[in-house]
Amino acid sequence: MRAHAATPRFNPAAVELPGEVRLLNVTASMLYVVGGVLMAALALMWLIRQPVFNIKSVKVEGEVTRNSVSTIRANALPQLAGNYFTLDLARGKQAFEAVPWVRQAIVQRVWPNRLRVLLEEHHAVALWSMKDGDDQLVNAQGEVFQANLGDVEDESLPTLKGPDGSSAEVLAMYRRLVPVFEALEMHIDQLSMSGRGSWHAEFDNGAEIETGRGTQDELVARSERFVATVTQVIERYQRPLVYADLRHNEGYAVRLKGITTTTVATPPGRRN
Repeated sequence: MRAHAATPRFNPAAVELPGEVRLLNVTASMLYVVGGVLMAALALMWLIRQPVFNIKSVKVEGEVTRNSVSTIRANALPQLAGNYFTLDLARGKQAFEAVPWVRQAIVQRVWPNRLRVLLEEHHAVALWSMKDGDDQLVNAQGEVFQANLGDVEDESLPTLKGPDGSSAEVLAMYRRLVPVFEALEMHIDQLSMSGRGSWHAEFDNGAEIETGRGTQDELVARSERFVATVTQVIERYQRPLVYADLRHNEGYAVRLKGITTTTVATPPGRRN
């Protein structure tokens, strides 16, 4: 018998599809993927807009001595938009920091529909004299801020003055000079720095002192030398101090009540 050759089987995978068919297959697969992503995105957008995620409460913590919690909420909440997912925390921070006396706010989300706000208030330590006469306040960090001056009218705050942006420097100088003049039982009511960097102080007893220009260390040293010797002049004439000029190289000039200006030499070893 004659053997017959085996008939080859048909293998569809071995058949090369035309380029147009392959392109259609790839395009269809991509459309399926894109469609799935779009469906997932739509589902997610639907989910995050559900009422369950609307902000239901705002818990205010931290310093609230200058404002009540209700006042803070009344000022800030109308500026908030969105829910737990869509609320812009940066804008929320700005809204709370725009409330008078609020220096810094940290706004956090609390699952699933609450906000937690941690506040830090300004602590006013001085008034800041403005050119237009609309005085502002200086906080403990040397920052100028706006608030109702009537809130601090009973706190006997000193007045500071200087070029724009110099509030921190003027406050630092004030803090260094206060303990120096306490030895004379004189308290600084106003401290000013001119545009050229010259310092002028006014005191609660009406006296005024020109300390001149220089670094803070130089000004403090100059003031300490003055305090250490001026008591002898005051005791000698038994008159209160009205004015002193510490800008002299070899000493300082003083004017006592009822007595014209007198130049006092700096003792040897204490000169600039």
